[in-house]
Amino acid sequence: MNISSIVVQCKSENFDQVKEWCEESSLCDYHFGDKAKGKIIITIEGEGVSEEIAKLTEIQAVPGVLAADMMQSYQEELDDEIKKLNEADAVPSMLNDDNIDVKDIVYNGDLKKKL
Repeated sequence: MNISSIVVQCKSENFDQVKEWCEESSLCDYHFGDKAKGKIIITIEGEGVSEEIAKLTEIQAVPGVLAADMMQSYQEELDDEIKKLNEADAVPSMLNDDNIDVKDIVYNGDLKKKL
């Protein structure tokens, strides 16, 4: 499950219409708005990034919306990958293998020699 916050920008004269759409829409949850600034804060949820992008694209197409941009995102699959990295051995197994000649190890971390 992914959750992202979105800032929606509209003209102040369109604020009430856009706010009402956000409150009634099944695509998002309305949290806060500032009519004078024409800004609305919403969140969207999705099973993956593609679902969130599809919802964001629909929100951007709402009449009266000037812009809608993701500000922060929480992604479960990213947490899973971070957990795997944290649990992995910090030293690659090939560096502990006495059967591999040091001359056969290719290091690609030095950019000075590549430029």
